[in-house]
Amino acid sequence: MIKMILNINGTDRILVVDPNEDTLADVLRRIGLTSVKLGCGAGQCGTCTVLLDGKPVRSCVIKMKSVQEYAKVETVEGLGVSAKPHPLQSAWIALGGVQCGFCSPGFIMSAKGLLDQNPNPTRQEVRSWFQR
Repeated sequence: MIKMILNINGTDRILVVDPNEDTLADVLRRIGLTSVKLGCGAGQCGTCTVLLDGKPVRSCVIKMKSVQEYAKVETVEGLGVSAKPHPLQSAWIALGGVQCGFCSPGFIMSAKGLLDQNPNPTRQEVRSWFQR
């Protein structure tokens, strides 16, 4: 076990992790960030997607040994609150993207990663992004 600091949703957090066994998803869920869902456990479904230093990653396959100290991690919990949701959260609700909701946090974080890199993507760019 090692101690490390990550900046999670804008706050530095001291964590104790097993770098060889714990995944980023394990650690985030352990500290109560339940928007990080565990679906396939193989990085295929995307329900565990978070932003790691601004890049969307499938947190269920990222071992803590590959996460740098002081890395910046963003989850849905850091985007908005019910009184003032992030525009992506509002759009998901208004346009019916929620469905059952299990995969919504991962899709929202992946969409945020796309829009942070390309604020005005074409339909084809969006499709390509989500097929990666």
